[in-house]
Amino acid sequence: MTNWDNARFFLAVARTGTLRGAAARLGVDQATVGRRIASLEEVLAARLFLRTPTMYVLTPAGEALISPAEAMEQAVHQIERRIVGMDDQLCGTIRVASTDSLGKRFVVPAIAKLRTAHPGIDVVCVTSPGIANLTRREADIAIRTLRPESPELIVRRLAQLESGIYASRAYLAARGEPREGSAFEGHDLVMYQQPVVPSMWDALCGEPTHRGHVSFQTSSTMMLFEAALCGLGVTELPCFRADEERELVRVMPNRSDRFDVWLVAHADLYKTARIQAFIDIVAREFDPAP
Repeated sequence: MTNWDNARFFLAVARTGTLRGAAARLGVDQATVGRRIASLEEVLAARLFLRTPTMYVLTPAGEALISPAEAMEQAVHQIERRIVGMDDQLCGTIRVASTDSLGKRFVVPAIAKLRTAHPGIDVVCVTSPGIANLTRREADIAIRTLRPESPELIVRRLAQLESGIYASRAYLAARGEPREGSAFEGHDLVMYQQPVVPSMWDALCGEPTHRGHVSFQTSSTMMLFEAALCGLGVTELPCFRADEERELVRVMPNRSDRFDVWLVAHADLYKTARIQAFIDIVAREFDPAP
């Protein structure tokens, strides 16, 4: 491995398993990725991937190269973070990662206020149910409901929010209201896919789900809301948004849950002027005080 440019092509293919996936990740064409991998194998005099009809599979030589390539990646990202972190200008780009639900209610309004106050700051907002990797600079700052443990990250709790159990007016008119203690017997349930939120499959706000029928699954909070609004079943939703939907009714009002919202930033970027400006504004967006 002679330089970082070679390493990034190698890692992209190793992580995606295809030239097409690597090309999309790197923003180049597929032929360029193929040429770079072939060139790297020629320089190292070793075959790094076994080409199968569907994907590229690491050979033993390729597996041995993963660790040093990732070490190069981490060093490059550390350099980038430290250079960016020295910036004291209220301009440039911030990459913010969040969920679609938190993004709609809190993050986008905060971004609008940031742009009004500091028009030199541009924002890329990444919304996904997955967790952005701040160490690899997939985002500069994240607003998430899971607290990370990495010592490289600075974590701040923004708020504690409530969730409740909801169904549409149309669903309740057709099926009746679920009773507390019934474990949703005779009712359809709208759920996150099990790998996304495993605990949801055991209980909604403490009410067991084992007697209910899971009629719809999704990985998206937005789709969870839409399914509930369309009358597909009963589900657990964040109250800050569900209470604003006129077609949704909160059921089992004694059943509720609370969850924390965390702001996460890499230590190398935390003191950057534009990051601090965004943190100040988004923190006020979550603050219930007038």
